[in-house]
Amino acid sequence: LKPTEDAMLEQPTQAINYIERRAFIGGSDARIIMGADEAAVLRLWREKRGEVEPEDLSGNLIVQLGLVTEPLNRIWYERNTGQAIKDVQSRVQHPVNRWMAATLDGMVEATGAVFEAKFMLPWSFSEEAAAEKHMAQLQHNMWVTNAKAAALSIITGGGKWVEISINADCLYQHLLLTAEKKFWRCVESGEPPRLFGAEPPRPRIAAVRIVDMSASNSWAELAGVFCQTRAAFLDHERTKTELKILMPEDAKEAFGHGIRAKRSKSGAVSFDLMDMEVGHAAIQ
Repeated sequence: LKPTEDAMLEQPTQAINYIERRAFIGGSDARIIMGADEAAVLRLWREKRGEVEPEDLSGNLIVQLGLVTEPLNRIWYERNTGQAIKDVQSRVQHPVNRWMAATLDGMVEATGAVFEAKFMLPWSFSEEAAAEKHMAQLQHNMWVTNAKAAALSIITGGGKWVEISINADCLYQHLLLTAEKKFWRCVESGEPPRLFGAEPPRPRIAAVRIVDMSASNSWAELAGVFCQTRAAFLDHERTKTELKILMPEDAKEAFGHGIRAKRSKSGAVSFDLMDMEVGHAAIQ
């Protein structure tokens, strides 16, 4: 049950946060509910029911780095984009589904986009994986605030800053709302929840950077193969075009000198290799 204002005022700050968090599903909860970790979902369910204390993350270095770098992240975003952030750490409750809420890192003042600051490790970092990891939280916060977009601002341990723009996805938000409703019914009824199993939408990452791949050994190896086979590839494509011209228009299939050409019903011609039975055409 949601505590009254007077009761909340009498609680210590840490207890207030715990009691408040039990009364709603937030963005970080959405990521667990839409995830694939059944143990994490069951623990969250027990926390919401008041059966267990929330996990102590004071000793989790990555979580603490995220907390201490959040002000820097916001400043860095404003400096690099020219966009001001408002409503920092504001609490927003959904106007209809009162069990849905969001504690925001902020809102982009000019666009109304949800602002989310994250710290991530640099190992195997990719923008696509980062957007996918935080998709449920971002879509939840957009749904609660009726925002059409979110700005994901990431600082990595490798000294890299990345901004990723995510648009509201109506289909995924519908699945998210369905999953959260089921989870909340389980909180109220006491029935253990099950994994929902919905895949997050593929983020559309804008291509805006120019990257020097000279330091990548894999890139160097594949680039060498590309350069070596480029001329042969162009000869191959040109030869296919000329072979198609030589093939009679009424021919369904043509073969000779190790290759076979087949014409589909749509008129497209494809080529295959065949065992060579005759080395050369007979000389008349």
